Amino acid sequence: MSDWDTAPITLRKRAPKSSTLKTEKAVNDARRQGYTVETQAKWGGGANRQHVTTKNTAKLDRETEELKHDQIPLELGKLIQQGRQNKGLSQKDLATKVNEKAQVINDYEAGRGIPNQMVIGKIERVLGIKLRGKDRGKPLTTPGTKK
Repeated sequence: MSDWDTAPITLRKRAPKSSTLKTEKAVNDARRQGYTVETQAKWGGGANRQHVTTKNTAKLDRETEELKHDQIPLELGKLIQQGRQNKGLSQKDLATKVNEKAQVINDYEAGRGIPNQMVIGKIERVLGIKLRGKDRGKPLTTPGTKK
């Protein structure tokens, strides 16, 4: 006899494809046999949801104390408005000189804007008055000149 007759023959099934393992029937069979089954729901699973607001986004939109943006103080807005009017500039003219949109100047004067130190510095230089620090409203002294 040859070695072919005595050699043990092992037949193996092919491992199931991952897509067949994910079917509901396969998951239920695995549960019945006592295997641990981990399932994860994917966000937006299969739905064509591109612009859906989630609960967390809605919470962020409602401003709370921790999530509130800093805003320009109203007295700073009044100083900008007075300085602009003393120079005879409109909001649009001032915006052009500081290279910003007129809406930014409007928001700053109304106390709605989010403070940006670079923009405030530009407005200070154009208007010639201090808008930051202790001496708010006082004339701006340029570095290098004595008081």
